[in-house]
Amino acid sequence: MQTLDRGLQALTLVSHQSTGISIAELAEQLSVHRAIAYRLVTTLEAHGLITRGAKGTLHLGAGLLVLASRFEPQFRTVAQPTLQELANETRAAAFISVPQGDECVAVMVAEPEGGLLRVTYRVGSRHPLVLGAAGIAILAGRPERSSDPDSVRQARADGFSVTQGQLQRGAIGIACPLHHPGHPTPGFEASLGVVTVGEADIPQLTAAVTTFAQRLKMLLRVTE
Repeated sequence: MQTLDRGLQALTLVSHQSTGISIAELAEQLSVHRAIAYRLVTTLEAHGLITRGAKGTLHLGAGLLVLASRFEPQFRTVAQPTLQELANETRAAAFISVPQGDECVAVMVAEPEGGLLRVTYRVGSRHPLVLGAAGIAILAGRPERSSDPDSVRQARADGFSVTQGQLQRGAIGIACPLHHPGHPTPGFEASLGVVTVGEADIPQLTAAVTTFAQRLKMLLRVTE
């Protein structure tokens, strides 16, 4: 089990280094001898989960894309009913967003059944990660960095992000990360949230989003 745990930690560390990481650096961050890190990398490389660049730097391998493609339909099957229930309970548009580079993209949306006034939030909507509750929540679910803006630091401390009027005048967004900064799940980053317009009971909405985020993490078995 220790070897498996180290392998998962290795994948997580590699995933956080966009320019790659050396075996020596990986060994240091795992607090293991370089020979142990080398064996871990060799095993992960054999399964296509890690690849080595021209200079020997480690990057995530294409094998993760295969796993991700199999995960997506399961994710949608599990998440959609929960998302719809959140939308109905809060009477607000509910969404799940993921990062793509420096942008935040909505990949699933549910609107409350019935009612007239609503904020339309469509699949494919995108905006900078540093703006809007969804993107800020995703950044808050990452390990702390010295360059984090105050909004991300506050969301990490609170466990949720609340924004008002950042992306649309009068719109209130509330979101929670679905991944955990202390024990991130390799290759999985997302946030669950709602967006509404006008007057809103922010504490009540926040409580609902937080509760449903925890429920969805349990259903997805996201590591805490």
